[in-house]
Amino acid sequence: MRRLLLNVGPIAHLSPNGVQGPLVGNTMYDEELLIHPAGLAILSNDKEIEKIGFSEELQLEYFHQMKLDSSVPSLVQTGDVEVWDLAGKAVIPGLVDGHSHLVWTGDRSGEVALREQGYTYQQISEMGGGINKTVGETRIAPLQELLLSARERVTNAENFGTTFLETKSGYGLTTQDELKLLIASNQAGHDFQIETTSTWLGAHSVPKELTQSQYVEEILSEQLPAVIEQGIATYADVFCENGWFTIEETEDICKEAKSQGLEIRLHVDEFSDCGGAQLAAELGALTADHAGWSTDDARDACHKAGVIQGFLPATPHVLGLDHWPPFQQCLDNGWAWSLATDFNPNCPSLSLPFISKIAIEQSGIPPLAALVAASRNSACSLLEGRNSKLGTISEGGPASLNILQDDNIEGWYGSNSDQPFFGTLSNGGWVNHKY
Repeated sequence: MRRLLLNVGPIAHLSPNGVQGPLVGNTMYDEELLIHPAGLAILSNDKEIEKIGFSEELQLEYFHQMKLDSSVPSLVQTGDVEVWDLAGKAVIPGLVDGHSHLVWTGDRSGEVALREQGYTYQQISEMGGGINKTVGETRIAPLQELLLSARERVTNAENFGTTFLETKSGYGLTTQDELKLLIASNQAGHDFQIETTSTWLGAHSVPKELTQSQYVEEILSEQLPAVIEQGIATYADVFCENGWFTIEETEDICKEAKSQGLEIRLHVDEFSDCGGAQLAAELGALTADHAGWSTDDARDACHKAGVIQGFLPATPHVLGLDHWPPFQQCLDNGWAWSLATDFNPNCPSLSLPFISKIAIEQSGIPPLAALVAASRNSACSLLEGRNSKLGTISEGGPASLNILQDDNIEGWYGSNSDQPFFGTLSNGGWVNHKY
C-alpha cells in the first residue's frame, strides 16, 4: 500500500541537512532548521517515505480533483495509492521509547502510601516491596499471561504515538525466568505495527535466595551464556546504584556482555552519584539512563564518548521527589540527552507525550527540544537508530509519523488534550486514527 498525505500542516522533520547523530544545544529547538512550513505532502510505501514535496505537485500526479476542503483529516481516495487530506494538521515523527520495563505482573500500588509516609525507595525495598516484590509475582506467572499483558501494553504505547519501543527483562532474576521475560518481550510486538527491541537486565536486583556475590557469579556463569545462546537480546543493562550493583560488579558484567556481542545500556546515579555515568563513558555504553545525580565531569565525559544521557522524569514525579534531570544545563553545554517513559510497576505510563509534559512544565524546556529528545535522540541511543533515519520524517526514513489534532507543532505533548493525535502511521500502516 502506498499512501499520500496532502495538505499537510507544519512538519517537524528533525532532520537538518548535514547533521548526524543526536541533536544538541539550541539546535534542538531551532524551528527554522527542524520544521517544514505548511503546504507539503508526504508519499510513503509500507516501509519508507518515498518523497516529501509540494502538495499541489503531488496532488496533480496522484489525485486529480482540484479542491481539498476537508475540515479534519479525511480519506479522499482509495486504491493503489490511498490519498488523505490532512486539512493542515501538523505532523511529527513516530515517537521512540528507549527505556521501558514492559514485561511483569503484580501490584505495588500500596507503595504510594508508604512514600507519602516518608519511606524511601530503598527502605520500601528492604521492607519487602520494590523490585523483589514484583519478581515474586512475575516468577509464578506463566509465559502466556505475561505475553498477554505485554501485548496490551504495546497497544497502549501505540495509542500514545510510540512506533519503536525498547523493552527490558529484570523481574525474573533466575536464568529460567529472565529467559521467559525476554521471550515474552520478543514476542510482544508480533502482529503490531510498532517495532520492539530487547534488553537483558538480569542485574536489576539481587534475589532473596542468594547473596550479592553468588548472584553476580550466576549472572556471569549461567544467565549471560544462556541469553547469548538463545540470541534473544540486543543489549545488556545493569542497575548501577548504591544499594544495588557496585561499579566493580557493573564493570565486570558489562565487559563480559560486550565481549559476547551485546551493547550496553545502563541505569546510573538515580538516587546518588555512585560514579555510574563516568563508568558508562569508559565502557562506551549507548546510554546512561536516569543520571539524576551524575557530576558535570561525568556528563561531559559521556558526551565526548558518544553516550546519551537518558532522562526519565516520570520516575522522580511518581516517587514524589523534587530533583529533576538537568535539561537546561545539557542544552547550555551541548550534551546529548533523550527522554523515555521508564514504564515499570512504580511508573505505569507508556505515554511519551505525558512524560515530555512533565519535563516541559517542571523544567521549562522548549516543547520542540522535548520532541527531539523523545524521537530522534532516543533513536540515536539505539543500534537500530544510530545509522538510520528513525525518529525523523525524511525521504528514505521509516514511514512512521503522528498527525496532530492541531496545526501547531507545540501541541504535540498534549498541552490542550490528553490525546494530542488524530492518528499514527507506523511502519507504513495506520495504528489508530479518529477520522
